[in-house]
Order: sequence, then structure tokens, then C-alpha cells
Amino acid sequence: MNAQSNLLSGVQSKQATQQAQEIDLMALLGALLDRKLFIIGVTALFIIMGGAVAIFSTPVYQATAMIQVEEKGGSVPGFDELGGMFESTSAAVTEIELLKSRSIIGEAVDSLKLDIVAKPMLYPIIGGRAFRNFTPMQVGELAEPSFGASSYAWGGEVIDVFKFEVPNYAIGQEFTVVTLANNQFELLHNGDERILQGKVGEEVSNGTFSLTLKTLIARPGTEFILVKRDRLNTILDLQAAIGASEKGKDSGIIDLTLQNASPNYAETVLNTVANIYVRRNVERNSAEAQKSLDFLEYQLPQVKKQLEAAEQRFNDYQVKQQSVDISLETEGVLKQLVKLETQLQELELKKLELGRKFKQGHPSYQAALEQIEAVESQKRRLAAEVQVLPETQQELLRLTRDVEVNNEIYTLLLAKTQELDIVRAGTVGNVRVIDLAEVNVSKPVQPKKALIVIMATILGGMLAIAIVLIQKAIHKGIEDPSEIEALGLPVYASVPYSEYQVKLTGFAKARKGKTAKAKSILAVDNPADLSIEALRSLRTSLHFAMMEAKNNVIAISGPSPGVGKSFISVNLATVLAQSDKKVLIIDADMRKGYLQTQFGMQWDNGLSDYLSGRINLEQATKQSQVEGLDVMTRGQIPPNPSELLMHENFSKLVDKVSAKYDLVIIDTPPILAVTDPAIVSAHAGSTLLVTRFGQNHVKELELTRNRFEQNGIDVKGVVFNGVVKKASNAYGYYGYYNYEYKSDK
Repeated sequence: MNAQSNLLSGVQSKQATQQAQEIDLMALLGALLDRKLFIIGVTALFIIMGGAVAIFSTPVYQATAMIQVEEKGGSVPGFDELGGMFESTSAAVTEIELLKSRSIIGEAVDSLKLDIVAKPMLYPIIGGRAFRNFTPMQVGELAEPSFGASSYAWGGEVIDVFKFEVPNYAIGQEFTVVTLANNQFELLHNGDERILQGKVGEEVSNGTFSLTLKTLIARPGTEFILVKRDRLNTILDLQAAIGASEKGKDSGIIDLTLQNASPNYAETVLNTVANIYVRRNVERNSAEAQKSLDFLEYQLPQVKKQLEAAEQRFNDYQVKQQSVDISLETEGVLKQLVKLETQLQELELKKLELGRKFKQGHPSYQAALEQIEAVESQKRRLAAEVQVLPETQQELLRLTRDVEVNNEIYTLLLAKTQELDIVRAGTVGNVRVIDLAEVNVSKPVQPKKALIVIMATILGGMLAIAIVLIQKAIHKGIEDPSEIEALGLPVYASVPYSEYQVKLTGFAKARKGKTAKAKSILAVDNPADLSIEALRSLRTSLHFAMMEAKNNVIAISGPSPGVGKSFISVNLATVLAQSDKKVLIIDADMRKGYLQTQFGMQWDNGLSDYLSGRINLEQATKQSQVEGLDVMTRGQIPPNPSELLMHENFSKLVDKVSAKYDLVIIDTPPILAVTDPAIVSAHAGSTLLVTRFGQNHVKELELTRNRFEQNGIDVKGVVFNGVVKKASNAYGYYGYYNYEYKSDK
């Protein structure tokens, strides 16, 4: 049985928790619905701001290019064996790094002078759009300045800087170029410091600064911004701006991108970088051929001189010896020597080429050395055979050999030079530009206008919702009577907020620290108002609540000013009087009481005057416009209100009016401000608190109750005043907002 009870209790607890969570969620949703106009307003503001940003933002365009990276460099037909030495392979990733290297990017920066930034001065916010939208019909046409701002560029202005040199301390600083009449200009720094002045097309220098303007199209007085950037930072920025990625895996296709506000700038820079990269690739692949060609071109003049010297010696010897002919035996030896010398020269060239590729211990290099040694050995044997010939034949053989050998070597080097020159000229590199850079000016990549507006809308909505929820979390004003009843205080009535009372008051809401002062009584002017119906319900509740009270005196107080104590007191008294009761309402707020305004009376001859003994009871009470309702105003403001209330005259007053009237209502000041309500409530049979919807906190109301209890006063109940129908309390308690029952007219 206990287990079943525990199970049932757990189920009920879980259901209660789920219900509480549901109500909290609905309360949050209701809070948002209550502030829907605020949320819509903030969101609309952000939409307008987002639209403005999308419209006035500078469009950014993207230039795209495509480069192909081949696996091997091309070879020249007929020279495959020779050209094979210079073939190379390169992965796309490696080529991307080479393309974005400081060497290539730096050359592009230098050739295009990208470290010089020159742009027109544009009007804030709207100037950029006006400048972009102007299309000159002819060269030199300029847009008319708006708002009289002739120092700004409005469209058609052009500046082209050929040269701008500054000292190191001025790198990165902004200078101003001002257009003057007669094709003149001046360079300013810090607004008014003139640095240079000269004519367009001419170099202007003062020894430290140097400036040459190639083109300047603008009206006199138009200003341009001129900056000499640091070269390294310009290179690094351009490296970061250029996007390079391989299309697919191992495809060898590289996509290049560059974004900039100027389509021409993006296209020119990307094409320049691509062309420099392709040229550098060709130079890199033909480097080996160029080195060999340089060596041969250095050797050819020397070999030619040796050939000419050998021919001269040979001719001189023949003249001297009177045309001595070489014998058949000597001619055979000569052919062998020439062959060996030519072969030896070829091996030396081969050894030189292998020496640039391999170390001396490499087998190929060692094989070349062995071949050279073998030829040298054969050459030495032939030299021994020559020693046995006649002296004349030996000399003739030596001279003829020099001529033939030098001629063969010269012919060999000349042929090699031509071959290497063809290989070098025929090298095309292993990369080539497939697509030159191009920009789609009809579709800028930024700003994405629709996305900006959508994000602004979302941001505005989220911000507004966050503000509403934060305000709700911070402001803990009571909006549900159940929060009051949780403190153990019964809620006798929930009085709806009255728009008609606002008309009587004269303004919708009192300023902070001020109290709305009505000029008439709502229960008289509009007795069918929902607020008055709620007070009639309070009248019924008080009838039963006061059965056990010690007297017929009701003290009405509240935690703070502005909760509507006087409104409740006056209209409750009026409702009671209208039910054939003889009622007296006393304004016990001798500091700031204003009940007299609602009855059209003066404040004099009131409570303070009676307590001080200056007037009697008949003089202190006044007949109001409501039959059966008398009023005792506050009287003159005394220096000691609390002391007057503690005097025995007040006790006597309570006894007298309690016996004379059916009900006595005493309107007191706020308990948390002064002690007067506690003094008054000690003489009253019943004490009611008035708290206002959304204004007083639970802690504030709990402190109010504790303050009365400390003085031995039991608070009968609470009147929940100014209840506003809100979506956030749709599942709560409205009082008389739920039903309205009027007679047909």
C-alpha cells in the first residue's frame, strides 16, 4: 500500500513539475508577445541598417585564372638524348608554393608599383556608391559634387602615380594630393604641411620626397590619398590575398583567385603573377642548358684563336721549308693523332658535364676518367712512333696535327653550341596558363546583400528577444496573484488597469517619484468600469472579513508610493457609500496627501488641524458630492506627523468616527517609507495592503508584512491593483479581465 502511495505521489509530482515547466515556457512566450511591438521595432531597425550596409558597402570582385602543371618538360625533336638532361618533374603543391613565393610576388609588386596606394577621397558613407555609379560619357568628364563638397571625388576622377619615393620614416603614412589649376598639384602632409608642388607629367623632388604623376583628372580642390607602403608588407599581403588550390587530386590544374574592389586591379595583378611564374618556370627548366651554353660560348673564341695560330705556324713552316709535303707514313700517324685528340676533347666535355651532375666518386664520372686515361695512353704510344721519323717530318706532323686537332675541336664546340642553343630556346617549361584572369563584373562576390539582410534580421530579432528576456529576469515585479498568496496573504481583489482613470488623471503614467492625481472619482464618472466592479467584489469580501474585527475602521497602506492606495481608498469609499452606508474617508498622509483633489476640496481644516486642537470634528469633516460619504483631508503639513498620530487625540478621533459612521477608511502613506501606517493600523480593526501589478517585488511585499507584524499588526489581505491583461499571464489570474457582463443598450 505504501509503495502504491509513493508511486502515485511520484507520478503526481512529475505531472506537477511538467505543468510548472509548461507554464514557465508559456510565460516566456507571453512576455515576448507582450513586447512584440518592441521586438518588431528593433528587428525592423536592424533590417533597415542591414539594407543600408548592403547598398552602400563597396562591392568586391573576384578574378579567376587557371594554370596547368605538366609532369615533364617538353623536349626538342631530334635532341631527346641531350634534352633529357634538363627534364624535371614538379608536383602541383610545389608549384603553388613557388607561385606564391616572395620572389615572384615581389617582382609583380615592383613591376606594377603595388606598394604605391593612390585613391580619391570619397564622401563618408554615400560617396563610394556615388563614385562607382557614375559612368563618364567621355574622357575627363566629372560628376558634379553633392552638398557642395567639392574636395571629395564624386565620379570620373583618375590618378596614376608613376613614381613616389619617401624616406623610411614616412613609409605607411598618409599624404594628400590636392589638384590645382593649370594641371598643377601639391602634396600635403597632416592636412596643411606642404611637401611638394609641381606639374603633372614632371618629376617633383625636394631631395627627400620625390613624386611623378603620370595622370591626374579632377577638378581643382579635389583631394586624393597617397601612401607609400612597405614593400615586404605589400608582398605578404598580396601573398595572403592570392588564392591558389589544385583542382581535384593530382590533376595538375591550379585555380588562382584574387578579390579586390577594383576589377581591373584584380585582373591585372593576377595575370602579371601568372606570367612571371610561367617565365620563371621556363628559365628554371632551361638553366642547365644555359650553363653549358655559357661555358661553350666562353671556350669558342679561345679555340678559334688557337686554330688561327696553328694555321699561321703551319704556313710559316711550309714557306720556310719551301713546300715540304708530308709522307704517307706520317699522314697515317697524323690521322690517328687527330682522332685521338678529338676523342679526348669530347671526353673532357663529357667529364665536365658529369662533374656538374655527380660527385667525383660516382661510377659515371670514374668511367669517364678511365676512358680519358685510355685515350691518353694511345696518344703516348703514337708519340713514341713519331720520334723515329725524320726531324722535318716530325715538325711538319706536329704543325699539321695542331691545325687538324684545333679545327676538329672548333667544329665540335660549334656544333654543341648550336645544339644547346636549340635546346634552350625550345624549352617551354612544365607549366602553362590555360585561362587568363577574368572578372565577372555583373556578380561581385561581396557583399552578399540577401545574406546581410537575413543576418541583420536574425541578429535584430535575437537582440530584441534577449533584451526582453533580460528585462523580465531583472524586473521581478509581481504579475500573478499566486505569488502573493504564496506568502500567506489572501488577495481580496484584483483591480484591472483602467484606461478611463487615465483620462481622469490627465496623463498615462506619472513620472518617476511623482504620483498621478485624479481630478474626479472613477466610481462616480464611470461606475460600470471593470475596476469599479472589482472594488464592489472587494466590498463584499470586506463585509465578511470585518465580522470579527475590533472596530469598523479600515487602514489602507502599501509598500511604496505610486501603487494606487488613494485610488483604492477613494473609490472603495464611494462604492460603500453607494450601498447606503455612511462612510468617512480620512487622508492620514499628512506629508503628501492629495485626496482633496479628487473631491474638488481644499486641503486646509483637515486631520493635522484637528489633531493639533485648532478645529473640532465637525469642522474637520466635509461633505463630498457622493451622498453618505464624508471626507477629512490631510490639513496643513505638520513638522511632526508621526507624533501627532501617536497623540491621544488620534485615539479619540478613531473612537468618535467609529461610533458615528458605518465604515471609516484611512488612507495612509507607504509603510516602507514612514512609520505612520503602523501607528494608524494599531487603532484600525482591519488593515489592507495595496500592491501594484508589475511594480512591487515579492521581497518588497514580504518586507512590508514583516514591518506590520513587528508592530503587532495582522494584515487582513492584499488588493492587487493595476492588473494589465498580458500574454505572459494568460494562464494566470486576471480577475475581472476574464469576464465582462454589461447590459444591452
